[in-house]
Amino acid sequence: MAQNRQHILFAAGELGGMIGAACKGNLDAPIMEVVTDSRLVREGALFVALRGARVDGHRFIEDACRAGAAAVMAEMAQKDVALAAFRNAGCMDRACLLLVESTLSGLQAAARAYRRRMNLFRIGVTGSSGKTTTKECIGAILRACYPDNTVAMNEGNLNSDIGLALAMFTLRPEHRIGVFEMGMNRKGEMDELVAMYEPDMAVITNIGTAHLGMLGSRQAIAEEKKKIFSRFTGSQRGFIWENDEYRDFLVRDVQGTILEFGPKSTRGLEQAVSLGIHGWQLVWKGQSLQFPLPGEHNLLNACAALSVADALALDPQAVARGLASVRPLFGRSELRTGRITVLQDCYNANPESMAAALELVASLPWEGRKMLVLGSMLELGEEAGEAHRRVLGQAFAINPAAVFAFGEDMAAAAAGLQAQESGTMRLVACTDMQALIEAVCDAVQDGDLVLIKGSRGMALERLTEALASRGLIDMTNSSQGGSHAS
Repeated sequence: MAQNRQHILFAAGELGGMIGAACKGNLDAPIMEVVTDSRLVREGALFVALRGARVDGHRFIEDACRAGAAAVMAEMAQKDVALAAFRNAGCMDRACLLLVESTLSGLQAAARAYRRRMNLFRIGVTGSSGKTTTKECIGAILRACYPDNTVAMNEGNLNSDIGLALAMFTLRPEHRIGVFEMGMNRKGEMDELVAMYEPDMAVITNIGTAHLGMLGSRQAIAEEKKKIFSRFTGSQRGFIWENDEYRDFLVRDVQGTILEFGPKSTRGLEQAVSLGIHGWQLVWKGQSLQFPLPGEHNLLNACAALSVADALALDPQAVARGLASVRPLFGRSELRTGRITVLQDCYNANPESMAAALELVASLPWEGRKMLVLGSMLELGEEAGEAHRRVLGQAFAINPAAVFAFGEDMAAAAAGLQAQESGTMRLVACTDMQALIEAVCDAVQDGDLVLIKGSRGMALERLTEALASRGLIDMTNSSQGGSHAS
């Protein structure tokens, strides 16, 4: 991630002292940005040589040096490799080598050290689903309420052990408040994220089944998500969904104030009227606004953001203006119109977000037919088979004109449910994208509403692009919604 080139993050030796690194070379080398991809190295960059499952960054230290790196962070076990790369590149006089036990831990320690230099009020957002959209809602409100260039956010969903660390280096002295998404997909990762960010205020959107295959149970997921409150010392505030099954567990023994959000508990929410596919008409603290993201799940995202705004005592008029301006990131319930209407939600999927999307489609009054394109949900482990069958059962209950089950898991679930086809409903299962494109394009008629929903790995936007190329939707004539699945 590139940062502002006019701002010096550290002198190399200074950083080495902060994180306990052994330093060799130019201790005064100014570090202007931090990258983990050698192809992004520019003059003044710190290249962190991470060891990945497929690629070891230590192999690219010489490339980074030749590209102008001011410093390289490498692991002590790779000391000889790193020194040889510095010698071959002839950069020991101008660059600095920082040797640590673990480059991931070193990166995170550097991120924490840098962040602690900033006088920043910190809001963190996590949860099984909805965290990216909730972060965007809070960010839009903050930008409307605070002076220009004083609100910090992580880009997109850079929320992982590496992504959040890199996002910390985008902070600048002028930032007064920040909202950062904190995601995890392995046990212990939230500990690392919280240690870097140390939130003053934290939101848990919900406890669902995303990453169930990696953590094993919803209880284990709840235990990991709750760690976002683990650095609370008494003055901090946390927010949880009013109807979360793990509410009592999330509240228990937290050293801070835990508040609830939702249609019943968000303070100041006076009215919420569904506008169907066009979102919600809300009244909050006397201010009327149209929140453009459809569905009950997105109302919860708005409620979380409004609860944060209330806790911060922000100006209601500015809050309303900010929330009305929300525009989501790629793949989160994008509304594409034309001869047919497409609701594309292909960034991510889990059983809860699938259910929310299906509930939205079921609730929409629609003169034409409704069709469902449902892609496989990934990372569900042993629960995958039953979860996919349950989603298809929910889809059948809508009684759409057709259900298209795409991907190995969804197609396998569909194979056992063919007997449930009834009336005029059609069930098509396939694992090949071109076959899916042809089946959908052959089936749709003018006036149809088509939901396209699945995990990111299914790349279902390819179907949307095909529908556009055949003149069924106009990609320039669209509005965007949001999703509780992120």
